[in-house]
Amino acid sequence: MSVAFTKEDSAETASEILLPDRPVSPHPNLVTKTGLKALEFQLVQAREAYEAAQKIEDVNERRRQAAIPLRDIRYFVARVRTAQVVPDPVSTETVAFGSTVTFRREDGRVQRYRIVGEDEADPRSGSISFVSPVARLLMNKAVGDEAGASGQELEIISIS
Repeated sequence: MSVAFTKEDSAETASEILLPDRPVSPHPNLVTKTGLKALEFQLVQAREAYEAAQKIEDVNERRRQAAIPLRDIRYFVARVRTAQVVPDPVSTETVAFGSTVTFRREDGRVQRYRIVGEDEADPRSGSISFVSPVARLLMNKAVGDEAGASGQELEIISIS
């Protein structure tokens, strides 16, 4: 029988399943204590998913099922290793990493966000990354200050 009709593992098959690494931000990997715990938990989950995939008998299916967890393990190992835990701010005088800021936009909308690390940011849940445009506008400002750029004015109402 010709090799073309046999199911063999090949370097080509393996390379098709190796996923490229998740992009890593060039910014410092600042995290809150909660953010570091979340990274560690995601690493544990990725390792568990990889171990589960290793139990699959079919080698090609095993590779397919292990590809995403393997990529995630590489990412989370790097993020945990480079994490710089920033303690919660001791003052509410000015906006800092870890602060929760309530501000009013020019159109009257009032928004509230906690400024956190990139991996833990989730605007829908009330947190934004310290490198986001809004966070950059707010950093080091005090209650009553206005911050703006590109026609966007924000007035800080409270800091906690």
